[in-house]
This record gives sequence, C-alpha cells and structure tokens, in this order.
Amino acid sequence: MNKILKIHPADNVAVALNNLQQSDTVQFNGQEIYLVEDIPAKHKFALQDINAGDAVTMYGVLVGRAQNFILKGGLITIANVHHAADQYVVRKNRNISWQPPNVSRWQNRTFMGYHRADGSVGTANYWLVIPLVFCENRNLDVLREALLADLGYARPQKYQQQTQYLISLYESGKSVADILQADIEVQTLEPQQKQLFPNVDGIKFLTHDGGCGGTREDVEALCGLLAGYITHPNVAGATVLSLGCQMAQVPILQAEILKRDSKFDKPIYYLEQQQIGTEEALIQQALKRTFTGLMQANQCQRAPAPLHKLCLGLECGGSDGFSGISANPAVGYASDLLVALGGSVILSEFPELCGVEQELSDRCVNQAIAERFSNLMQAYSARAQAVGSGFDMNPSPGNIRDGLITDAMKSAGAAKKGGTSPIVAVLDYPEKVTQPGLNLLCTPGNDVESTTAEVGAGANVVLFTTGLGTPTGNPVAPVIKIASNATLAQRMPDIIDLDMGTIIEGQETIEAAGQRILEYVIKVASGEITVSAVRHRQDDFIPWKRGVSL
Repeated sequence: MNKILKIHPADNVAVALNNLQQSDTVQFNGQEIYLVEDIPAKHKFALQDINAGDAVTMYGVLVGRAQNFILKGGLITIANVHHAADQYVVRKNRNISWQPPNVSRWQNRTFMGYHRADGSVGTANYWLVIPLVFCENRNLDVLREALLADLGYARPQKYQQQTQYLISLYESGKSVADILQADIEVQTLEPQQKQLFPNVDGIKFLTHDGGCGGTREDVEALCGLLAGYITHPNVAGATVLSLGCQMAQVPILQAEILKRDSKFDKPIYYLEQQQIGTEEALIQQALKRTFTGLMQANQCQRAPAPLHKLCLGLECGGSDGFSGISANPAVGYASDLLVALGGSVILSEFPELCGVEQELSDRCVNQAIAERFSNLMQAYSARAQAVGSGFDMNPSPGNIRDGLITDAMKSAGAAKKGGTSPIVAVLDYPEKVTQPGLNLLCTPGNDVESTTAEVGAGANVVLFTTGLGTPTGNPVAPVIKIASNATLAQRMPDIIDLDMGTIIEGQETIEAAGQRILEYVIKVASGEITVSAVRHRQDDFIPWKRGVSL
C-alpha cells in the first residue's frame, strides 16, 4: 500500500492515502518530499512550490488557483486555494473512438426481471399511490395506515418494543438518569401478517409538496416526473389522487405518460376528491382500486432478461477525498461494462460536472448533443449566479472536511462514475432515457433530487457512492450503496452494501472492483439480494423545482 497517490501525470498535488505527519518524508518518483504540515488522509498536498495565482491541477484538469504561496509539502485548504475551472468549447470536428472492455464472460448472462408490455424489464414490482397535489398527502397517509400492515408490507417494528420498555421504566418511577443509562435490548418484531401478494414488492406512496401554485414549468416538470415513475419498468400500476382544482391536472399527467409510452396499458386509476365528496367515499374507492390493482400486479412473475435491459443510475453523496479514486472509477468501469453489453447508464448532477465539461463535450457522439450539454450547463450556471449562488458553492461542509476543497476538484472525481464510453444523449429534467449507452441528465447535485430524477428517467438500479455515509434510497429502484473507504464500511455496515476501500488498500484493482459491482447488480436486479436502502424502507422522493438547487 502506497502512502500517497498522484492521480494524473500533469497533477501538481497528491492525495494522502493515510494520515501523514509534519516533518515526515514521503518518496515519490525517486524524489523525497518533506511535509511541512500534517496531511490528514484524503487531503491533498503540494508536490512543488505553487505561487499565488498559479493553477492547482488534479485528475489532469484545473481544480483551483492558489490564493497565496503554497510551499512544497504543504496542505491544500480552502484558505489557500479557491475554485477555478477551465473554459471549454464545443468542437466541430470530433473523433469518437472507444475501446470497450472485454465482456465475453457476461455476453450470455441474464437477470430475472419483470417484463413489461413496452419491452422494458423491471428489477422490482411495485404499485404506486400518487397525489397530484400536496393537499392529498394526508389521504395517502390514511391509505398507508390502512393497507401496509394487513397486506404484509409494514416496516418491521424494530423500535416499538424499546419504546414500550422505556414506558415501563417511566411508570415504575425511574429517573431521567436511570432511563438514559438503561440498556435496551434490540429486538425486531416482524409483521404478523405475511405478504398477501408475493409477486408485488410493495406499495409506494410518493408524497410531495407540489402541484399547486408555482409556475407552469413547475407543473409540467412534476407531471413529467410522475409520468416517469408510472411508466417505469419497476412499476405495475398506480392509484392517482387529485383534489380537482390544482394546477397539476389529470390531462397534463396523461399527456406526459403518453410522451413516454404511446401504448401505455398498465392499470391506472384517477380519483378526484372534489368530485367524489367525503373522505370516506374517496378512501373506500382508493382502497378498492388499489387492492384490485395489486391482484393484477401479482400475476407478473420474474423471467430471464438480457443484461442490456438494465439501466443504471450513477449517483454520489457524502463524497470524500477517496471517492474519486476508488468508488467512482470502479462504478465507472462497471458502467463501461454495461454499455459494452448494450445497456444504459445515466450520469447526472450537472453542478458536479464543473471543470470536466471539455472532456464530456468531446465524448458526445455528435455536435448537436455536445451543444445541448453546453447550453444546459451554461443556463444552469447563469440561473445559480442570478440568485447570488454558483457552482463554486456546491461542496458541502462534509466534502470540505474530508478533502474536497473546490467544486472542480469534487466534479473531476464525481465524473469518473461515467466511465469512458461515448455520450449518446443529453437529457433535460425530467426526460426519459431512450437510447442505450451513456446518457447525461441535467439535475442538481442534491442527492435525493438527483436520484429521484434518475429513476424517473428510467434507471432500474442505482449505484450510489459515498465516502461519509448516507442512507439515501428510492421508492421503486434499489439503490446500491458503495463505500469509498473501509473505515466507513465498518462504521456504518447497516447502510453500506459494497466496500471499495480494497482499492485504497491495494487489495483490488479498479477493474476487478468494477466487475464485482456488475456481478452484485445482476443479483440485486434478480431479487437475490435486498440492498440496505430497501431493507430500511428508505423511500426518498423529492421532485426538483426548476429553481436553483446545487
């Protein structure tokens, strides 16, 4: 295991792979570098003297400029480096060449999925209950209480017994100190009711705060996103609740559904509260419709499907200084494998592509696609600046604390999730993937907004890398949580599915790790493995309003 890593030959900084002490001397390319400061693991230090105003280069691209002189062996911080990114142009002459990885071992492999009439294949089978406006959220809560436990979809009552124990302590006269010191044994109370519909993975309730007020753009984006979920291969059908007077009307949703599937034939039921009348009448109809819909959904069973029917969403959140050198490139290699097999992948989070636009633009298969990418990036950036923000404000306190000092530095590592394959399409939110290969999707860097959008665009599995740890999941698509370092995987094993710390520790190559990821995806897609986010019912769903969210 090396102590440091220089990622690209053109870089003038290196990454500390473990904690380095001031006055330590590290060997690099036959030279000795004397460290003038403590360098925490994941952070960067100068490989040469860097003058104020000079470029700081990492991954072979500009990731910042020095605000003052940085001595060779000195720590790179937000105090001495500020965000900077190279300008980019859309080149008219492009030579798109790509050497795909060897995929012979997967050429005839299949996964067990749910086949839909439009030719897509789901990795799960869910029924949706959707409000067209936030006024219906309470009715969704009523339906949730009425349906989940008796149908066998209730969350395991892991903590109910603990609450009951605390009540018993209180009633027996125990003090605050006694209760805080009490040792509560953790036991999981499984639901007493077995799952009535074994081929249906669950009922998902997509509550949100939109549908009324806002702009026409907000309404169309919301309805487009909901249509993406209704037509999603992991969804068997839906119950849609409408108040009646809101901006997001049923015909708008129906039009968006037909945009995505002109021959849409899944069972879908629209119920309007102002037309039906009382809550009791509405809930009774919704219960009947949902129950009979579940009966139909239960008739669908898993069957073999080729791997090109997989669509991977690529996401990162709670990133650290190791994300861009372990988990993200491993996911990138898995992405390349799937693209070589004819599958689809989605790279999103446009604020986290800042600084690598030239490389991505040059990978677009034609000029029109490259120009759309440029236009969406520029429009997004301008919108952020108009309200006093900017892409440079994207890194979170956690990112910075663990070594991601600038947005360009964070972006250069985040983009590695997209591998090396050509970009076949650039999509604006909430458009849907229609082509195999690498697709770019305009979304914020916000974990949940971006994951929500990727699934709405058709991702039937999401690969989510993290260096700090995050529980993010999705209502209908399994979100595989991939740790960039072994420390995280050991500290938060309940939310981590795969550990890429093996790369940092020199135990595994990026290619071998990418192959391991693809094998895991196949098992998850077949229902053989239930990922942590699904076990925890981590059903995060946040539509993106087209205002500014980084």
